[in-house]
Amino acid sequence: MNTQHPASSLSRRELLKLGMAAGAATALGPAFSAQALPMPSKPNILFLMTDQQRGDCVGAAGNPAIHTPNLDRIAREGALFSNAYTCTPSCTPARTALLTGLAPWRNGMLGYGRVGEGYAIEMPSALRDAGYYTTGIGKMHWHPQRVLHGFHRTILDESSRVEHIDFLSDYRAWLFTKDPNCNPDVTGLTFNDFRSRVYALPEDYHPTYWTGETARHFIETYDRPEPFFLKVSFSRPHSPYDPPKRFMDMYSGADLPKAVVGDWEERYVPRSDDSPNIWHGDMGAEQVRQSRQGYYGNISFIDEKIGEILAALEKRGMLDNTLILFTSDHGDMLGDHHLWRKSYAYEGSANIPMIVRWPKDTLSEARGRVLDHPVEIRDILPTFMDAAGAPGSETLDGKSMLSLIADEKAPWREYIDLEHDRCYDPLNHWTAVTDGHSKFIFHCETGEEQFFDLDADPGETANRAADPAYTDRVQQWRQHMIDHLAPRGEPFVIDGKLAVRQASYLYSENYPGCKCHGKDPKLNDRRS
Repeated sequence: MNTQHPASSLSRRELLKLGMAAGAATALGPAFSAQALPMPSKPNILFLMTDQQRGDCVGAAGNPAIHTPNLDRIAREGALFSNAYTCTPSCTPARTALLTGLAPWRNGMLGYGRVGEGYAIEMPSALRDAGYYTTGIGKMHWHPQRVLHGFHRTILDESSRVEHIDFLSDYRAWLFTKDPNCNPDVTGLTFNDFRSRVYALPEDYHPTYWTGETARHFIETYDRPEPFFLKVSFSRPHSPYDPPKRFMDMYSGADLPKAVVGDWEERYVPRSDDSPNIWHGDMGAEQVRQSRQGYYGNISFIDEKIGEILAALEKRGMLDNTLILFTSDHGDMLGDHHLWRKSYAYEGSANIPMIVRWPKDTLSEARGRVLDHPVEIRDILPTFMDAAGAPGSETLDGKSMLSLIADEKAPWREYIDLEHDRCYDPLNHWTAVTDGHSKFIFHCETGEEQFFDLDADPGETANRAADPAYTDRVQQWRQHMIDHLAPRGEPFVIDGKLAVRQASYLYSENYPGCKCHGKDPKLNDRRS
């Protein structure tokens, strides 16, 4: 792979090739070495993502219990965004924002349904058109399952998700070739199970192993002239919480965080149903610990495979020519506030990891930083388009995070909007706004409001919406939400006030092919 250019041929713009705005590039001029190393005309882009990983489940984010040395390394050699969120915290709407760089209203998905089949700008096609060879490995969760959205190819692990009788994921095809009599679901946990168990098959049968090995082999054998865009999408730590034994044992005596409980969630104490797929219920401290043990073990297994991917980049001499971004589609409540799974506005569900490592001698020499700007999953596509020099990102709702890496004082948004249509129950239907320091939540079915002071109360244990000491702040954040929703008109805002909406509104008018509000003629199942 020959993507190098002599140092003497590089312009200043090429040294700042990741596509910063001209003002940011000028401001950062003195930070760059006059003896810059040769750089590729465009960086490779490695996009690492997990499914359902909380933002606080990375060692570099301040969690002393979790073992993530490779993610910590990426943060140490890059930047960690501490106030990163997913706009619609369940799998398919989050992945739609990721695919399109658009907010929920503009991409059309306000809750859990099927990802639209086509948008004007999509991540793989934008990078393909910019000259990249594009490959996706692991979980995409698109419909139809083999749709490419501009990828040259995808190599899929769709867990047990099968939408058509003719579909077999590449992971399961590989597994059945390896062991024709294997039952990949023999561990016995369901797809949204709160329980955890040691993976019942050999470690090298696990989907995490397969995804990591497939990505490593891609890097070791890559020989095309184009830079690559490689998306590596692990299907864990999303339940089942089923790490191999050595990773379960890693946390057998660990002091894992206990579930956070506050003064407002008594309604969630009763178990929502008798299945293992509950969405609320006080299952006791020991069950929370067991669930977290399996969940943490899955994350550490993924981290090990990420380390092998980084090692493959280093061996090929590609690491310093590659932009690396790590994130997740949403989090997991893991019993906090007696809630399980996701789709909530609370930190365990909505806050996600966001770590960026940029190529050598570009953007900034200041590495290992923690940035507290409110960033979001829809910022990832503009970031990649910025790096690739791809046109059109100004039409998106997200913004390139490279500008913040280059200059922490660069213009940025004041807050982020979050929402989710009905999920699990009509009462789980809300909109929210946050900057990572304050959070205002409006529950659409009842009009209930919640306000959390995240600096003083990061666990969201005390609802300050009716606290006289917070009256002005609550009104300020309520107005932020009104301003955000007002362009939609009724039924979101009526006479300048937030309106109760006792009905589903799953798709906006911007959903591809949508002909009616709140109704999907081909409703997806609820296995998000």
